[in-house]
Amino acid sequence: MRNNPQIHLGTGGYADTDLIGTPYPFGTDKADFLSIYAQHYDTVEINSTFHAPIGEKALQGMLEKAEGRLQFSVKLHQDFSHKRTATAEQAVGFLNVLQPLREQGCLANLFVQFPASFERTTANRYYLAELVSWFGDFPLAIEFRHASWHTPSVLDYFHAKPNLIWCNVDYPPNIGLPAFHFYANQRTAYLRLHGRNQNWWQAQSAKARHDYRYSEAELKQLAAFLNQRKSEFDELYLYFQNTTHSHSFYNIESLKGYLVEFGFSTKPKPEFLVGQQSLF
Repeated sequence: MRNNPQIHLGTGGYADTDLIGTPYPFGTDKADFLSIYAQHYDTVEINSTFHAPIGEKALQGMLEKAEGRLQFSVKLHQDFSHKRTATAEQAVGFLNVLQPLREQGCLANLFVQFPASFERTTANRYYLAELVSWFGDFPLAIEFRHASWHTPSVLDYFHAKPNLIWCNVDYPPNIGLPAFHFYANQRTAYLRLHGRNQNWWQAQSAKARHDYRYSEAELKQLAAFLNQRKSEFDELYLYFQNTTHSHSFYNIESLKGYLVEFGFSTKPKPEFLVGQQSLF
């Protein structure tokens, strides 16, 4: 057990143009986003793979720009979660493309997010067991948006599966999504922060849904909470999803300060700051 757990801080995706002017100086070409991102953060959640499988050339480009400074969490395609039409062969193809990440020690884990309509029925339980078997050799974080999965028996199931990671999520409260309860079933934990925008269901896009900046009080509370639970994990992958209006940039900088005060290990501030990065 480590005395000072490592907290890997990053965002859900790195290509949001709302980040121009904060981590990305004005005038930055989108092709340079990831190389700059890797100066600030040590992990990234790749969400684009939910919509379209990543190609080998694109993945190689990411590796070259990251220069070994990033751990990647890669989201499974929607065929595995929302459509549930995926096959074992599709899983093999997905993993084959990601092999360079694994070879270079840059694949933190895979990630799958099931929709709020994915209830814990017998059929869905069988499907989940099949999906888990396809990715049995890889760490797999799973987010359930239907409360029926948030039960002791499911948590026990995760505890017994060494490759599974329970995905902890902070949603807006009182909108019908599961309440936040932290559970680290392995020594590696996973946390997604979606913000607390009460207009979640009315939002017309993910960008609008994540239009929320955590307050300093909320971030202090989160840091204190993680400090209370730090004996439960050795490392935590923590992803802010609120890149809208650069909320994530400001929130990560603040949270990092609070975490360091509690003795957590995080990626140091970049040595070279240019443009708007000098805000901090």
